[in-house]
Amino acid sequence: MDFKNFKLPYTADEKYSQKVAYFSMEFALEQVLKIYSGGLGFLAGSHMRSAYNLKQDLIGIGILWKYGYYDQNRNHDQTLQPAWTKKMYSFLKDTGIKFQIDIHSSPVWVKALYLDPEIFHTAPMFFLTTDVPENDHVSKTISHKLYDANESTKVAQYILLGKGGAQLLEELNANREVYHLNEAHGLPAAFHLLKKFEGNMRKVREKMVFTTHTPEEAGNEKHPLRLCHEMSYFSGLEIEEVKEIMGSNEDVFDHSLCALKMSRIANGVSQLHGEVAREMWSKYPGICEIKSITNAQDFKYWSDKKLYNAKDENDHTSFDYRKKTLKNRLFKIVADQTGNLLDPEVFTIVWARRFAGYKRADLLLQDKERFAKLLNNEKHPVQIIWAGKPYPMDYSSISTFNTLVEESNRYTNMAVLTGYELSLSKSLKQGSDVWLNNPRVPREASGTSGMSAAMNGTINLSTDDGWIPEFAKHGENAFVVPKADYENLDTYQQDQYDMNALYELLENEILPLYYDNKDEWRKIQQTAMDDVKKQFSSDRMADEYYELLYKNS
Repeated sequence: MDFKNFKLPYTADEKYSQKVAYFSMEFALEQVLKIYSGGLGFLAGSHMRSAYNLKQDLIGIGILWKYGYYDQNRNHDQTLQPAWTKKMYSFLKDTGIKFQIDIHSSPVWVKALYLDPEIFHTAPMFFLTTDVPENDHVSKTISHKLYDANESTKVAQYILLGKGGAQLLEELNANREVYHLNEAHGLPAAFHLLKKFEGNMRKVREKMVFTTHTPEEAGNEKHPLRLCHEMSYFSGLEIEEVKEIMGSNEDVFDHSLCALKMSRIANGVSQLHGEVAREMWSKYPGICEIKSITNAQDFKYWSDKKLYNAKDENDHTSFDYRKKTLKNRLFKIVADQTGNLLDPEVFTIVWARRFAGYKRADLLLQDKERFAKLLNNEKHPVQIIWAGKPYPMDYSSISTFNTLVEESNRYTNMAVLTGYELSLSKSLKQGSDVWLNNPRVPREASGTSGMSAAMNGTINLSTDDGWIPEFAKHGENAFVVPKADYENLDTYQQDQYDMNALYELLENEILPLYYDNKDEWRKIQQTAMDDVKKQFSSDRMADEYYELLYKNS
């Protein structure tokens, strides 16, 4: 393949002929390629697979993280131990392309590797690395750890993704009409274009589109403006010029605000998140329109085919047998990690996603007495599994993980697993009866893990946030905590309300239904499988990006 004159390796569908470059810090494409941390990567991975399914003219651009996010190991007492292990990938092709970009006013060498679409059935993808012999040690470390804790390194990573990705497209001679930023990490691409277009912001905006995933202004990335300038983030633009673009005289650079100012159009990742984002950013003049495109997951990748076949053939015996088989597979993993033998006949709850404070992994444990009663219920026995990766420097979330581990020592029907990557994620979604999702409303922009759970006959039990209001019909395809007047509740009151509501749903509706009315339970499972397939397949999402964001209207 001639990488100096790159052509799409398949014929693009005419419907999707607009040429797009998709920039993301992380992609969850396959278990073996560990360049992701959580939901953002899972979403980007499904997007790349759907771009391939639909034969869209789209190229993915990311970073080849030498040590990935981290490997989730255990200390001798089972508590969390982060480890960084060098990753090796023989299936990535060296393009032979090396070029330099300025980072901290110094030239840094960047090398590009290629992932062929046929390997994992994705759009063609390029991954950048600075871990090459020509660079000094500090420059090499830019592409070592995803979301490095060092602030300067993190800013350098954004420059590598954005500026490096934009320059790679020029090296490939692959003109792209649209630059899609999945979160604001790749924003230096816009400043690279601004320099290329000699300060013509209109031309930059014609190319840039932006997806925001953060429903709180405080949660959006901000760094000292001077630091970003010193790191060569702005491709030669002076600080006063950057302030003019932001419309602010503050000495803090707001990445998302600037992305909204420099893009033609943007989107939130659920209908609710779109509303929250529009309200949140509306006080700033000059931002682009923010639409809503609800996240989704790749149906072909995540769904269990045998379960769907049994459902479609109305074969209840095969359906129930298949679900038990999937539970048994998961329980072998649980036994291997924890020594606990779980029972496929017993109702099984799973809470599994990135550990973060607002996701409230330990919400049910806020009432220890009620939790003990739930797990010691002889009439309606319960098993519960947690899994997820805290950010290795988020000591509060690590403490939550470790507290759950300690609590699990009291119960043979409770387990906490490590290594929440694609393979384990799929097993957890296949082997659970209920997918527990209890973020503080409205903190969860989308929360896509419940979609792929529903694709495996698992029923969502959730607070009414993210994608859930678009999907859930209480008692028909999911169970939903009724919304309270959250604006007038403090954090403690909100947590108490949601916890009590979850327990009431479990004790009074869900457990009696699971054990005493198997036919009705199966009906809810299958309704969820039908509904999620129709509305929340990433082929629908990838199509909407072309229709609503990429096409100039």
